[in-house]
Amino acid sequence: MTDLSLLSSLRREAREAPASGIVDVVNHGRTRPGLIPLWVGEGDMSTPAFIAEAATRSLVAGETFYTWQRGIPELREALARYISRLYGKTYEAERFYVTGSGMQALQIAVRMLVGSGDEVVVPTPAWPNFGAAIGIAGATPVPVPMQLSNAGWTLDLDRLAGAITPATRVICVNSPANPTGWTASREELAAILALARRHGLWIIADEIYGRFVYDGSERAPSFRDVMDAEDRIVFVQTFSKNWAMTGWRVGWLEAPPALGDVIENLIQYATSGVAVFIQRACIAALDQGEGFIAHQIARARAGRDIVCRGLSATGRVRFAEPTGAFYLFFSVDGEDDTRRLAIRLVDEANVGLAPGTAFGAGGERFLRLCFARKAEDLEEAVARLARALT
Repeated sequence: MTDLSLLSSLRREAREAPASGIVDVVNHGRTRPGLIPLWVGEGDMSTPAFIAEAATRSLVAGETFYTWQRGIPELREALARYISRLYGKTYEAERFYVTGSGMQALQIAVRMLVGSGDEVVVPTPAWPNFGAAIGIAGATPVPVPMQLSNAGWTLDLDRLAGAITPATRVICVNSPANPTGWTASREELAAILALARRHGLWIIADEIYGRFVYDGSERAPSFRDVMDAEDRIVFVQTFSKNWAMTGWRVGWLEAPPALGDVIENLIQYATSGVAVFIQRACIAALDQGEGFIAHQIARARAGRDIVCRGLSATGRVRFAEPTGAFYLFFSVDGEDDTRRLAIRLVDEANVGLAPGTAFGAGGERFLRLCFARKAEDLEEAVARLARALT
């Protein structure tokens, strides 16, 4: 049997799952000595010791057996405490379900809500995993490109409404947004929710970067600020960003308790739950991690200032200063093929950036830079990029 016939025997959804445009550039440059990697969505800080030590204590105590599919009760209660404090409302532990990463949380949300023939409206540029997860489920992502102007990135709500068809089941909203840094206002979230209510749609809300805002607020506006208990909203979350736990692969879903049995089954048939020692580490993160989060945000704010100031000085770069998340999404005058440009910047500047082509409609002429790193690395990266671009 030939390779072609083997591939053709696979399901179309699996066969046509898109390759990551980010990984393409990473593979080109990952072994370069001295390369400054600003291409993926993680900082340069290791997980804090108080989190790792909680996992170690659990391992020493012998907590290495199968466990609750929805998450251990202690972690679900910690999640309820954390969200209740952050959003000023009381949330019960029954709303929270522990998953093996934020990506699994997204996969479960998508699998619950859509399938073959369904459509999901997604403002773009967007994290490429949204469209991929939707496509693998057999549904179709419908992009709604945002616009960049002197006012920053904006979402045209009329255009969003115009993308809804009889096949639409879900609106997927990421705010603060990867890669643009767009942060929806409370009024915009209320308008999106009203649109979803009017058409009987679900919302998948990715508010993973909700703590990374730069206006002095403790957190970004949230659908929790405008929703009612009966609204059809599923929140996907991760421990990766706030607590520097990208390698731990743990996240959570927040959803109406009526969905609990369905979510539990989907976790059971995918991973059979998250390791208890990892969950103990997550409890420590939630209960003891506010100081670390504040430190990370302060570093990211300083990093944002460094890259915005340095790249603006080249005279060739256009961007909107991000109000949230920890990415700068910028274009370079005269450069339309950003995959080729990203490869060239690896070769000439020894700096790794993600090409905007990876982020869908509206992102093609841009590059994404992650500024959640120490100042010295960012100063050097900007100096190298400036030399290569000018």
